[in-house]
Amino acid sequence: MRISRVVWVGWLGLMLLVPAAGLGQAVVNTPWGTPLPLGLDPNIPVPADNPMSPDKIELGRLLYFDVRLSADGTIACASCHVPAAGGTDNRATSAGIRGQTGGRSAPTVVNSAYVQPHFWDGRAASLEEQAKGPQTNPIEMGNPDLESVAKRIGAIAGYRARFQDTFGGEAVTPDRIAQAIAAYERTLLSGNSRVDRFRSGDQSALVAEEQKGLELFNGKALCITCHSGANFADNRFHNIGVGTQKPEAEVDAGRMKVTNDPKDWAAFKTPTVRDIARTAPYMHDGSEKTLESVVEYYDRGGFPNKNRDPLMRPLGLSAEEKRALVAFLKALDGEIQNAQAPTAEVFPR
Repeated sequence: MRISRVVWVGWLGLMLLVPAAGLGQAVVNTPWGTPLPLGLDPNIPVPADNPMSPDKIELGRLLYFDVRLSADGTIACASCHVPAAGGTDNRATSAGIRGQTGGRSAPTVVNSAYVQPHFWDGRAASLEEQAKGPQTNPIEMGNPDLESVAKRIGAIAGYRARFQDTFGGEAVTPDRIAQAIAAYERTLLSGNSRVDRFRSGDQSALVAEEQKGLELFNGKALCITCHSGANFADNRFHNIGVGTQKPEAEVDAGRMKVTNDPKDWAAFKTPTVRDIARTAPYMHDGSEKTLESVVEYYDRGGFPNKNRDPLMRPLGLSAEEKRALVAFLKALDGEIQNAQAPTAEVFPR
């Protein structure tokens, strides 16, 4: 029988039972007062100019799920980044207004509090900046400018009252919309996976095959080289060969589009592998459909190209080792906090 601790979560105003991860392990809270999921770093970056508050988090949640952020009222943040489904939409490339699709897969929003910079190419320095990007992307939400979004949301009386309560004034501005959405996104944390419980001392949390996969992840398979730290991602950019088998003019230049540095050609940000079993298909272009195919891709060293990371080389994994690695990756599925959508449309006109 596992011992549970009773924790008072102040601003939520309810009692939560938090399973003890290991003998003598203290419960740690997030900066906004909820228990930190097991395995995550308690040092969650929160910008000084956008402090967390219950009102702001709830306002951000309402905006995040509201299709009225888009030009035609069809696309919300949650359309492509579904919190309860692992933070993405399980499409190779997401669909925006009028059914348009882009060239990159939607990265997970879960644990994005630990990510910096944002987007596959790192073009947004903060979650606040990231929250603005899709609103004016012609393929995604399709608004001509951020001010038009603020005007549309500001025309809704319920939102005006929420913004007044949250920010101390009725004005609905692009910055305040982004700050609220970013505040909500920071609460989308996932931990307490079976891997976390195993690493905290519960030796029964992983079966023998999964433990073998953990050993491979940290060793022969070289995964830990990039998928490191509490969030299993180094927040750096690597060319692993994905998409580079095409003629060079057709290859997505990735990070180089931001830096203009040829060394960044076709390099993309390392994604977390937490909850990875929930977020297929994989890679920045959604080209790998299963975890098994991802492991096969890395085992053969990816596609050669002029800028391929030197760590990308054939691994020589046996069929048994590949199965063990996939089993371990599936054990990284955790418990996602604050993923619930509003139960009904908010603030009808």
